[in-house]
Amino acid sequence: MSLYDKLKADLQAGRFAPGTVLKQKELAEHYQVSRIPVRDAILKLKNQGWLTDHGKCGVAVPKFDALEVEDIYLMRMRLEPLLQELAIPKLNAEVLGRAEDLLTHMDQPGLSATEIGELNWQFHACLYQPAQRPTLFAVVEHLQRQCQRYIGYQSLSLNYQARSQTEHRTLLDALRQGKGELAERLLREHISEAGQALVKFLR
Repeated sequence: MSLYDKLKADLQAGRFAPGTVLKQKELAEHYQVSRIPVRDAILKLKNQGWLTDHGKCGVAVPKFDALEVEDIYLMRMRLEPLLQELAIPKLNAEVLGRAEDLLTHMDQPGLSATEIGELNWQFHACLYQPAQRPTLFAVVEHLQRQCQRYIGYQSLSLNYQARSQTEHRTLLDALRQGKGELAERLLREHISEAGQALVKFLR
């Protein structure tokens, strides 16, 4: 596991609380590496919204922000059903089977927040990629990556994972049955209700 993956996993698991200031020297000592991989990991995590600048020499773990969550979920709620709609004509048994395998993997006990967040994205990405719309897909992926520090936290801290999985399977069943409009509505509701629950908790 790279330092980037380790640091990201520790951030998502809450080992560095929101608001904590981190310095390269301290991180290098903590992970027993040189400052070069620390600098590279910090830069990547800053670009993804996992860390923010703090003073001249440090970075901080962003606090959970209800308004940020609301904005991200509002954008996802509009863009992801569109991408799903474009993908539906190109879905096949192989894609749907792969999505099912990812849900089965997500049902395994003992998954970390990082693993839940990543598997959640892989499931949705599997269903979006057949659309072959790289620009729209890239925007959706960026929003999903911004969401990941909340998704794992939400699944574990708010006990949301069981509900999320039930909704995932209902969505997958609609796609298998060729019910495109139903699938798009279910996806929109899935994103909207998850966002509302998290915003309510954060406020």
